[in-house]
Amino acid sequence: MRIVVVGGVAAGMSAAARARRLDESAEIVVLERDAFVSFANCGLPYHIGGVIQDRDRLLLQTPTSLRASLDLDVRTGTEVVAIDAEARSVRTREVGSGAEQELRYDRLVLCPGAVPVVPPLPGIDDPRVHVLRRMEDMDAIKARVDAVGADGRPEVAHAVVIGGGYIGLEMAENLRHRGREVTLVELADQLMPPLDRELTSAMEVHLRAHGVTLHLGVGAASFASTDDGRLEVTLTDGTLLPTDLVLLAAGVRPNTALAKSAGVALGPEGGIAVDEHLRTNLPDVYAAGDAVEVQHSVLPGPWLIPLAGPANRQGRVVADNVCGRDTTFGTVQGTGIVKVFDLVAGGVGANQRQLEAAGIPYERVHLHPSGHAGYYPGTAAMHLKVLFAPDTGRLLGAGIVGYDGVDKRLDVLATALSAGMTVYDLETLELGYAPPFGSAKDPVNMAGFIGANLLRGDIALWYADRFAEDTDGARLLDVRGPEEFAAGHLPGAENVPLHALRGALGGWDRARPVRLYCAVGFRSYLAYRILVQRGFVDVRTLAGGMHSYLAATELQADREVLPREPVVSYAEERTGGVTGAAS
Repeated sequence: MRIVVVGGVAAGMSAAARARRLDESAEIVVLERDAFVSFANCGLPYHIGGVIQDRDRLLLQTPTSLRASLDLDVRTGTEVVAIDAEARSVRTREVGSGAEQELRYDRLVLCPGAVPVVPPLPGIDDPRVHVLRRMEDMDAIKARVDAVGADGRPEVAHAVVIGGGYIGLEMAENLRHRGREVTLVELADQLMPPLDRELTSAMEVHLRAHGVTLHLGVGAASFASTDDGRLEVTLTDGTLLPTDLVLLAAGVRPNTALAKSAGVALGPEGGIAVDEHLRTNLPDVYAAGDAVEVQHSVLPGPWLIPLAGPANRQGRVVADNVCGRDTTFGTVQGTGIVKVFDLVAGGVGANQRQLEAAGIPYERVHLHPSGHAGYYPGTAAMHLKVLFAPDTGRLLGAGIVGYDGVDKRLDVLATALSAGMTVYDLETLELGYAPPFGSAKDPVNMAGFIGANLLRGDIALWYADRFAEDTDGARLLDVRGPEEFAAGHLPGAENVPLHALRGALGGWDRARPVRLYCAVGFRSYLAYRILVQRGFVDVRTLAGGMHSYLAATELQADREVLPREPVVSYAEERTGGVTGAAS
């Protein structure tokens, strides 16, 4: 059996390597248009930034090593220009010589990946405008950043990064590592669209603190050379940005031209349509990776989710089926994470905007626990948001931003979501604890406590993004201490510290709605329990407290909305380090 794999990076090489492990007798040919296979494309920004100094560390395998270890026939610099499904053959063309060849197959695996979005803007073909997808792209950008003029100064003093997703953020960070001035432009009104807006506000402030200029809610309109030889980027709001280098990181689209020309059916999102076995509509033709449409774990309809983890898993599933096994590929929940200087942000499942667009009911909680025990050095507050079904408590999504312990909590929540777990299950998870690593009540447990309390009716919440609606006609109580209140409080609030609340209730109208808040939600939770048990009929506490309010509303403030230290509250000092609304 001859297996021909088109595309030799994540999905393609996973398929080829797995197929060899399952079938020693198969002839396996991998066709890759570029000069490199099986390289670490997620590491490209870090070599440009000098974090990964040895370029060869990005080259995980070579055609020679793959021949030696797996007996794979890997042909780089070889483009597939046509597929004849009836003749079961592909026509290849050598990139250098242009020589063409017909290659028959018994099984064909399409892993063409995705290509960067390059909008047809005036001046977009200027050689100083780059994309970053391949090793060759990385080499070209790094050469420009490394270049020094006759005066001894870097030729690239300033760069414009267009796009605030994973690659854009990583490139902004790494260009700053190289000492270059950086301006980041994002068409959406926030960074990292997979996360909800109140989570990304901390990232914006953090980027500005590290010298990155942000232009949000605006796009690039054109590129042109200036009289002094620089490149000028014109934004859609008329802003002019003189620069030396532009990196386009405005997303990717599935590379489906070859598949479409061969009669492979595409789905509604423009990607290759596959069944649960990753088969296309053509006989013995499979597809995997960034070019295929997948089913989302939470949201309806097919999706394009170009992530390395799903691509590698799809490659394995394709190999199983090509080699005669009956293996299916499940859903994709879009687990992603990014580092921006000292800050880490990640998400899994659906965000609030997506749930609302899909008409899926949800509840949500916010909390600000520390990465590990607050009394042990080296931790800081994080902002954790968890979304779940209002009837069953099943997890629908989560987002986290913080300085330490973010990846650990994200992975736990991703596993829980994949397993169909609920907020009630999060309450009972037994996770590793010692002061340097976590807390006796882990942030994941705390999210479960709050979510389960909400569904059981032990707490009722109001939200910062619904301030006007949720506080209309209500008595707004700040239960923090007087000094905290004086340093800043919500408009219309009165200060009744928690320790004085019981003594202040005498003449209050118990029928009037009461809206409570504190720093992170714990003291106001205690106040909530006091009031509802004393006959107040409409009481709610602000989800995530003042810190969530600041994150949701003071989005452009020149201040860190996520503290770089643990959030220490009145309640913590007396309850052994519990942060957030506990059980």
